[in-house]
Amino acid sequence: DDYASRFAGEIGAWLLKVQEEATLQMLAAYPNAKILDVGGGHGQLTGALIQNGYQVTVLGSAESCKARIQHFVDANRCDFKVGNILDLPYPDNTFDIVISYRLLPHVSQWKPFLTELVRVADKAVIVDYPTVRSVNAIAPYLFKLKKGLEGNTRPFTCFQESELLDYFHSLGLTPIDRYPQFFLPMVLHRMLKFPHISSALEKLSRGLGLTYWFGSPVILKLEKKQVIN
Repeated sequence: DDYASRFAGEIGAWLLKVQEEATLQMLAAYPNAKILDVGGGHGQLTGALIQNGYQVTVLGSAESCKARIQHFVDANRCDFKVGNILDLPYPDNTFDIVISYRLLPHVSQWKPFLTELVRVADKAVIVDYPTVRSVNAIAPYLFKLKKGLEGNTRPFTCFQESELLDYFHSLGLTPIDRYPQFFLPMVLHRMLKFPHISSALEKLSRGLGLTYWFGSPVILKLEKKQVIN
């Protein structure tokens, strides 16, 4: 609930709508896909995925992680399982798509984590991450200020995109789509509290090409190489 408060109100709904629309567009090529959402107990995408016909399983690290999606679980519209994100409790290629949002920047053993996501995915993996090629690069130096403004923020890792792509390539994945979400820091949008102003600023930034080069967090979709026997 504390984490969800960061996405409360109209501005929070707008931030999540940007994420949702980009995700659904990336998933459009896989109708009715079987999806595993690792660390998705925040429920940011669960409802949208279900409404668009996807078969959703959410994996969390503890039973308490399903509190925000309990109504979907009770209605048999979503499955929930407790498991270790570094040792997922599924055989290889169990799910068509594996997604994980808001988690990678907080995982210290990120290579084993990504290896597990790839292992249980049959077709594609979708993750999001903050990139060093953005305002997030100076986040460690502004952390005290950010925490003072947001109250419940946590330290996170910003990634060199080439390092992530190289590692995914070593696992046999090819990048298919990339969507940087915001040019301006999300904390600034939360401070503004006016979605129409934030939307206009981000539309201008995207039109100027700033978001493409410096936007963050980035949603990245990668597909597995299909082995033909």
